[in-house]
Amino acid sequence: MTGCPELLELLRSEDNEVLREAAYRAGESGCEDTVPLLTGLLKSSNLGVQEAVDHALRQIGGSVTVRAMIPLLHSEDPPVRNLAMDILRQVGNQDFLSLVEILHDEDPDIRIFATDILGSTSSVLAVAPLCESLLKDPEVNVRYQAAVSLGNLAMPEAAKCLNKAMGDDEWVQFAVVEALTKIRDESSIDVLVKSLDSASDLVASIIVEALGEMGNVKASTMLLKRLDQSPAALRNKIVQAIVKILGGKSLSLLSERDRDKFRDYLLVALRDEEADVQDAAILGLGYMGGEQGSAEILDIASTMNIDAEPERLERTIESLARMGLTRSLAAAVRQGGEPQKVRIAVDVMARIGGEEVCRLLMDAFWRLDRDLQREVVLALLRVAGMEAGDFFVDVLARHQDGTVLKGALKFLGTVVGRREAGEAMFRFLDHPYNDVKEAALEACIALGGDEMAARFDALFEDPDPIHRLMAVYAMGKMGRAESLDKLNAALRDDIPDIRKVAVESIAEICAYGEKCLPSVISLLNDEHGAVRLAVVELLGRMQMPEASERLLAALNDEDDWVRIRAMEALAARKESRSVPRLVALLSSDNKLVALKVIESLGAIGGQSAFRALLDATGGDDPELAAAAEEAVSAIRSRDEDQ
Repeated sequence: MTGCPELLELLRSEDNEVLREAAYRAGESGCEDTVPLLTGLLKSSNLGVQEAVDHALRQIGGSVTVRAMIPLLHSEDPPVRNLAMDILRQVGNQDFLSLVEILHDEDPDIRIFATDILGSTSSVLAVAPLCESLLKDPEVNVRYQAAVSLGNLAMPEAAKCLNKAMGDDEWVQFAVVEALTKIRDESSIDVLVKSLDSASDLVASIIVEALGEMGNVKASTMLLKRLDQSPAALRNKIVQAIVKILGGKSLSLLSERDRDKFRDYLLVALRDEEADVQDAAILGLGYMGGEQGSAEILDIASTMNIDAEPERLERTIESLARMGLTRSLAAAVRQGGEPQKVRIAVDVMARIGGEEVCRLLMDAFWRLDRDLQREVVLALLRVAGMEAGDFFVDVLARHQDGTVLKGALKFLGTVVGRREAGEAMFRFLDHPYNDVKEAALEACIALGGDEMAARFDALFEDPDPIHRLMAVYAMGKMGRAESLDKLNAALRDDIPDIRKVAVESIAEICAYGEKCLPSVISLLNDEHGAVRLAVVELLGRMQMPEASERLLAALNDEDDWVRIRAMEALAARKESRSVPRLVALLSSDNKLVALKVIESLGAIGGQSAFRALLDATGGDDPELAAAAEEAVSAIRSRDEDQ
């Protein structure tokens, strides 16, 4: 757009606010005639004006803006020069010819700026002029920037000239290698490998890393041939690159001769100072195996910082597990010693599994300290079978640590279901630690069987309330219909918690069916709210009409949580008979109750609920009013869908 005299006049103002507003308007209108004035205002000391002008020039763009910015590259004012460069990075592709012209400027700084800008154009048209600068410009920094920009463009058309530039100054080579890594053109593989012959140690190292990043299988073959004549430091980098290219699994496909030789190189790379090189060697050895590799990797893992590098340690443990059970793993567990080393060896064994692993872990158990014994128990829980039964029975008899005992109980009750251990497990219901008691209870329930059921039947008669509570809980979980008589008796127990658990257990045995109802209805009048709550939750899962009647009655309960659970159950049933009682509860002093009423009315719907919710939207409490509005919207949305 041209011809905007009003804006031109405003852009000559002395008022910064006027200038700022005019600049924004110029950008929005795309008025090219304002570009000369806007260019001058880029030098404004007012940041607001400068920002508006910058924005406007980017919006207007075109060759007029490109040509206006180019002279500013000569500015002695760095902020102005940098602004011009940044604008050209965005709009320079709209006038390539003007940018190409300054590639031949006498000032090398301008040529550097030009190559930088061309690298931001995202256009293949920039490749040819940048290649010319890369290969022909006399200034090394211009050639360096041209290589960087070709890397930023990452277009395969640049590979040919970048390959030629590998013979340039070392400083340029750095940028060329990085650019070729981004482009990943196959034609560059030979060039990079051949450049190793003449490259400095530093450039050679970067070339090898680049070949690893490029991931071309062709490079791995060429690099394998160079291992023997390469210096030690570079050889380790080559090993890293080969592992990166081939991946661990493919290393096993090498010829036997190459595999043996490469395993030796991997062992050397394990001792490299760089963690990345070490990690590549660990990965490679994980697939190639070997006793020496396993021993050295285990030593490295034992020095890793568990908190600072958990992912690295995890990868190392995975590699050790792939190598299988080795003498070094077995020795670490048998001999004890450094705790982290033993802990890692136990973790690795747990991933390997098998009878020999189980035997080693069980044999070493009593020689280890408590914390390591805990690790062994966890490992056996993962891999052991019936062969570990006697071991865990012995642990129950001899050990004192709660964590170890819980593991043994879980194994015997849940993992293998060893019925002969039932009596020993049952005794742990009297253990002084509550978590051990709970583990014993779950293990005994999992073990099940007639003998265990008889033990719980006897426990039910015990005067100790805790014993009766455990018995009632176990009867429900074991699901034996024969226990219903005792559970019905438990509904009359003096202890509220026992009555509550009895309700839940009866529900589990009856599968929430109709035959549960007569037993538990009387407890809707229990003096303890927790018991009544358990009954209401049971009723909520029962579908018969009588359950709905009882839930309606529960809306009058004095306990707010009982009312809330009743509301939820009635709302799930869309029980319209509950609406009048719910509306009455809208005035509850407990905001949570009122919110639940609103939510329930919204779920049930219907004319009465809708009217009540509409009235609630005008209430004084903003939270309740907002909830009511949401519920009204939900009802309307459902009605429209129908």
